Amino acid sequence: MLTIKWISLILVFITTFFIGILISKKYKKRVEELNEMKNALSIFKTKIKYTYEPIPEIFNQISKISTNNIKNIFKKSTDNMKKTNAGTAWSKALDESSTYLTYEDIEVLKGLGKLLGKTDIQGQISEIDLTSNFLDVQIAKARNEQDKNEKMYKTLGAIIGLVFVIVLI
Repeated sequence: MLTIKWISLILVFITTFFIGILISKKYKKRVEELNEMKNALSIFKTKIKYTYEPIPEIFNQISKISTNNIKNIFKKSTDNMKKTNAGTAWSKALDESSTYLTYEDIEVLKGLGKLLGKTDIQGQISEIDLTSNFLDVQIAKARNEQDKNEKMYKTLGAIIGLVFVIVLI
């Protein structure tokens, strides 16, 4: 009977510690997604500048080389462009996609959609550059939050687990 109690206490501690780790991972994932989005926009800029391909084709290509959530944004944008213009499709895809990006990040990215497909190549390139610069700021903020909160949630998970163990003893 005593061994069952100790096994239960260890499981409670491990569970709360694991929950802390899961919560802390969202900060790391946000930084990764912002970096991946910046890389995708860089590819978009290069393709617009040198290949003159239509936006839906470029977005389709980016969706094939991107991963997970960023891939879904570009894929949904491509699908939405069959029904509406590029800017609306981009904004709708950002709203519909499940990501680790914050509201502020998404608003920065939606800024790109305002001129997407409505201006000449140079206008779109300048808008991509502007969005890329905003993403640099968001990445710096995200890294700062990651450094601060990642350790806190891991520690908090362990402390809560220890509190439960002590209370249950």
